[in-house]
Amino acid sequence: MAENRNQVAQLAQQVLDVSNWLDRHHNVRFASELGLTPASARALLQLDPDQPVPTRALASMLGCDPSNVTSFVDRLETAGLIERHVDEHDRRIKTLVVTPAGRQMLAQVDDIRGTDSPPLQALTAAERETLQKLLGKAWTAAKSFEADICAQRTTESR
Repeated sequence: MAENRNQVAQLAQQVLDVSNWLDRHHNVRFASELGLTPASARALLQLDPDQPVPTRALASMLGCDPSNVTSFVDRLETAGLIERHVDEHDRRIKTLVVTPAGRQMLAQVDDIRGTDSPPLQALTAAERETLQKLLGKAWTAAKSFEADICAQRTTESR
């Protein structure tokens, strides 16, 4: 039991270390080549280019209060990468839509991540495929856990 806990803790730290390293490494290029601040890049990467995302949902994805996303959203809108729209079903809700320029920026971000990720490029193609499957499984578990927590909070608030 303790061995399993230690292994999971070590694995969590390794995933976090690689993720943080990649984040720092890419942020330098995003800033110097694309003019994106780390916060703006993180916000843009959370948006679905194929559907509007409510501002509140972006805040949730970024783990911050909705009032804190205003500055990144303002920067992304000023740069022409996103547009704010009013939700057609509830005018109180503001949604964020990725513009064609935003799609182009996302393609440039993906190009940087796809060609300049040394820790991942050190893996063979088969190892990357295995890692992708395992991280996909872990991400599915994370989303399921989050949904269960939300359902539990909803039940408790009734």
